[in-house]
Amino acid sequence: MSPTPHPTHHEPDAPRDLVGIGIGPCNLSLAALAHPLAELDTVFYEQHPTFTWHPGQLIEGTTIQVPFLADLVTLADPASPWTFLNYLKTRDRLFPFYFAERFHIHRAEYDAYCRWVAENLPGLHFRHQVDAVRWNPEHDLFEVDFTQLDKDGETETLGRTYTRNVVLGVGTEPHIPDPLKPLVEAPAVPVIHAADYLDHRDTLLAAGHITVIGSGQSGAEIFLDLLRNRPTGQEKLHWLGRTEAFAPMEYSKLGLEHFTPDYTRYFHALTENVRDHLVTSQWQLHKGIDTATIAAIHDELYRRTLHGGWPDTVLTPGVRVRTAGRIATTKVELHLEHIQQNTRSRLTTDAVVLATGYRERPLDRILAGLDPYLRRDSRARPRVDDQYRLALDPAVTGTAYVQNAERHTHGIGTPDLGLAAWRSATILNSLTQKEPYPLPTRTAFTTFGLEQPTTPALHRTPASW
Repeated sequence: MSPTPHPTHHEPDAPRDLVGIGIGPCNLSLAALAHPLAELDTVFYEQHPTFTWHPGQLIEGTTIQVPFLADLVTLADPASPWTFLNYLKTRDRLFPFYFAERFHIHRAEYDAYCRWVAENLPGLHFRHQVDAVRWNPEHDLFEVDFTQLDKDGETETLGRTYTRNVVLGVGTEPHIPDPLKPLVEAPAVPVIHAADYLDHRDTLLAAGHITVIGSGQSGAEIFLDLLRNRPTGQEKLHWLGRTEAFAPMEYSKLGLEHFTPDYTRYFHALTENVRDHLVTSQWQLHKGIDTATIAAIHDELYRRTLHGGWPDTVLTPGVRVRTAGRIATTKVELHLEHIQQNTRSRLTTDAVVLATGYRERPLDRILAGLDPYLRRDSRARPRVDDQYRLALDPAVTGTAYVQNAERHTHGIGTPDLGLAAWRSATILNSLTQKEPYPLPTRTAFTTFGLEQPTTPALHRTPASW
C-alpha cells in the first residue's frame, strides 16, 4: 500500500510555517521528512506541471552514481514510508529487486520512485511559479507571490502566501560556456545540451558527423549511446574534454568520505578563499566517469576492431573550445586549443552535444525583495550558515533556507543525492528546535582537520545466557 497522507487543515489567511520554492529531489526530500511532523504547516510550489528529474538524460541502462540508500529519506529516517524500498513494496517488486542484487539503480527507476513520492505527498502544488519573496516587517512574515499556470503554461491566477520561513530548492540549470554560446544560435544545425539529449536523439543519429563536448559522466554516457547506434567503421564521432584525461570518478571508500556530513562541517569552517580553491581542485570527486561506463566504452570500441581496422572515432582530452561559429547553414566550426601542447586546430561537424554540466540557478530574481537584508561574501554570494540558513539582517525574524545552492559554503557534496536526507533533517531540526530527526555526531573514519571528532561510545550488546 502507498503511504496514507494525513489530512492538512489551513486557514486561508493564516501564515504557513514553511513555504518551499521548487520541487526537485532536495525539496521533495524535505517535504517527505516534514510529512509526519503534524505540527508543521508546509506547502511547496513548482512551476512545472509534474515532477521531472533530468528527463533528457534517462538513457536506457544508465544508473545513478550513489547507492539506492541515497533516496529521499533513508539516511535520516529508514523507517519512513517514503523510502525506495517501500516504493518497491507498493509495486510488488521487493523480491525481484532482492535477486537483481543492484546497489546502484537505474536512473529511470530513481525518477519513477521520486514521481511516486510526488504523486502521493500532500502539500505539493505544481504549475505554481514563484515570482518574488519579500520580508514584511509590519507582520514579521515573508510574502511569497506566485502565478498559478494553466495546462498550457499561461497565467491562470495570481496568489500570495504568508509564511514564517522559506526554503529555496530551485536546483540547477544547463550551463553553456561563453565560447560555445554562438552554437545555440545556429538553428539549422542540431546543437543540443545534454539535458535535452533524448528529445533530439534521432536527429543527432541522422547527422553525418557528431561532436560531444564534455568529459564527465553525461558526456561519456551520450558518447557510448551514440557509438552503440552508429554503423561499424562509419561512426564519425568526436569526443572532446577540457580535463587532462577521460578520468574515472574517485570512488574509493575513503575518498567517498568527502560526501559525509563530517566533511561538509569541516569544509564550512574553512576560510572563503580556501573553500573556493578546493571546489575547483576536487573535480575528480564529482566530475569524473564511473569505471563501468569507461569499461563499456572501451569494450565497444574494441569490439569494432575484431575484423580489422579502427572505429572512425576521435577521443581527445585536454582540449578547450576557443570559439565556435556556423558554416553556411548546415555545419558548425569549432576552433580548438590543446592545453598541454599549446597547439590549435579547427573541427567541422554536423551536430554538437554540449555535455557541459549544470550551474546553480541564480537566486537574485526570486530574492530581489530580500536583497537589502542579505549578507554576502567578498564575491557577492549569499552567506549560508551551517544549518543552511541565509545570513539575513537581524531585523528579519524569519528564516530563509537554501538547498543545492550552497556549494561555495558547503562544498562538492552540495548536489549529491546522498546528503539530501541529512540536509533536509538538519533544516527540520533547525526549524522546529525539537530535533525530530536525531543525527549522528560522526559519519567518517577520516579526520579532516587537526581537531579530533567527537566519537560516540560503542554500544555493546549484553551476552546471552
